[in-house]
Order: sequence, then structure tokens, then C-alpha cells
Amino acid sequence: MDLPPSRKAKADLFRQLHDRKRVLVLPNAWDVASARIFEEAGFPAIGTTSAGIAYSLGYSDRERISRAEMAAAVPVTADVEAGYGGRTSDVVETIEYMLEAGAIGVNLEDATHNRKKALFEIDVQVDRIHAARSAAKKAGVPLVINARTDIFLLSVGSEVERLDAVIERASAYHQAGADCLFVPGVEDRSLIKVLVHSLPGPLNILAGPGTPSVAVLQKLGVSRLSVGSGPMRAAMGLTRRIAQELRTTGTYDALTEGAISYTEMNQLLSRDTE
Repeated sequence: MDLPPSRKAKADLFRQLHDRKRVLVLPNAWDVASARIFEEAGFPAIGTTSAGIAYSLGYSDRERISRAEMAAAVPVTADVEAGYGGRTSDVVETIEYMLEAGAIGVNLEDATHNRKKALFEIDVQVDRIHAARSAAKKAGVPLVINARTDIFLLSVGSEVERLDAVIERASAYHQAGADCLFVPGVEDRSLIKVLVHSLPGPLNILAGPGTPSVAVLQKLGVSRLSVGSGPMRAAMGLTRRIAQELRTTGTYDALTEGAISYTEMNQLLSRDTE
């Protein structure tokens, strides 16, 4: 792959944004319009939400969408779930798809989406991360790999075992080539502080009910905050309120309050805009 100078510069800049000096607040878009709205708001980088993209195309989450459809929606850094397949070769193919689509970063999780076995074994996931790094190097792209472990999110194992298990997995993933370590499902401040000081790489937290503010996360030493499918689901919540209002009172308050105007949306998405 011939890598444009600007592409490498973007990848290098994205990596620098994980320098732990401040929290990288990374909004997650699900289509071009949402990506442009986040861009106009001034965010330095934008990610995707695998769930949001899947929902917008008529799929449920957890790798029901195809690799090709997900790659076609990538704006900057891509949530590729578990790599769209359990084999290392599946991860390599997925990374190649995302690189071709223009991604300069990926999330790669260790959840199997299998009820009988929640997570890949550590050595298997290490091989998958190492393969992703090798594929990126082969393509000449300094890809930022955000390695995600779902131990807390899926409540894997007993409560007393989870912290040690996360530290063990995240450390192994970092050694395999991950740049950032994503631990969703963590909200407790003391636990976040322990993770910040125990993990060998920058910590990524997922925003949700009960998550400390960005200012507090900054003091705790968190490097990156993602919002996942939250904005997309919030938009769908508004759409449901609009539908319910139309069906009940027949009024339009939910439809009009806070809506971006037709003219502004056209200007936002105009390809003629300098």
C-alpha cells in the first residue's frame, strides 16, 4: 500500500493524543452526518461505534454486520469488535479492510460473543493483536491499536478476580503491540485509579451512567474516553419520542426542539464547502 504523507501524519498525531497529558475524548460516529457534527464541534479525532453502524444498517450488534459493510463506514478509527472471526487470519483480513478504508486506528476486543466461552484465551488474543500489528507494519501504516478486554463489562469471573485478570490481560496485550488499553464497564473512581497506575499503557474508559466527568477522569490519569453507541442510541431515543408524540398528541415539540435546520445540515455535508 502506498501511504500518503498526510495519512502517516494523521496516524502519528492520533498516537500522540494518547500521551496521558490530557484525556482524549473520542466521540463515536455511526455515519457521515454524525461524524461531521462531531468534527464541527472541534474534536481532534473521531471513532466509530460498531453497534451504531450495525443498527443503522439494520443489524443487531456482535458481528452480525459483514466486515466489508463495516469497513465502508469507517471515518477515522474503527471499532472492529473481535475482528470478525476467531482465527488470526480473520483479524489480518479485517485490518487490511480497515486500512484500505483509510482507518488509522482500531479497537480490537477479546470477547468471543459466544455464550459458552465469553473471552478468547490470553495467548490466542495476544496472537491476534500481534497479527494486527504485523499487518499494519506490512502496509506501512503506524496503526493505533486499542486493545479491549471485556472482563468487567461482561462480569467474567468473580469480583475479587477481575482486577488481576484485567491487569494480566491488558499487560499481555500491550506487550503484543497494543498502544492503548480499553477497559469498558468500569465506573468506580478508586478502581479507575488503580488501573491507571497498574497498566503499562494508556487507559481508555467507556462513558455511561455513573462515569466520572472528563475533568475527574483527567485528574485520575485516564488517557482516553469513548462514548460508544451512546450518541446513536440517544438519537434513536429522540426518534422514539417523536414517533410517540405524533401517535398520541399529534404535536411536534420533540421533532422541532433543538433540531439542526435543513439549511445547516446541507451546509454541513456540502462537498463544495471550503
